[in-house]
Amino acid sequence: MANPFVHVELNTRDIDKAKAFYGQLFDWKLQEVPMTEGTYTMIEVGAGTGGGMMAQPVPGAPSAWLPYVEVSDIEAATEKARSLGATVCTEVTPVMDMGWMSLITDPTGATLGLWQTRT
Repeated sequence: MANPFVHVELNTRDIDKAKAFYGQLFDWKLQEVPMTEGTYTMIEVGAGTGGGMMAQPVPGAPSAWLPYVEVSDIEAATEKARSLGATVCTEVTPVMDMGWMSLITDPTGATLGLWQTRT
């Protein structure tokens, strides 16, 4: 299938509470990854799409889950989304040595991450 969901990220106002809750609820393996600003918690779920957790980066915004879709060309996909009426919230950004991401809000108001894996 083209453009599958590949990552689901929780941006939360209380990272410790979220890790305790989801770790116990689903028995997920959580692994801390240092970032430039703070840490990121990778979620290993076994089968299926994994994800991560981080402190909500938008001040005052509620906790929310954010799905990411794999694209083969992040620049082209981001520009195509913009041309179709999306608002680009985060331009194409490198993520460590793993790949690139951008965040868009579609014309209905839903936010989605786009992801290109570094090969």
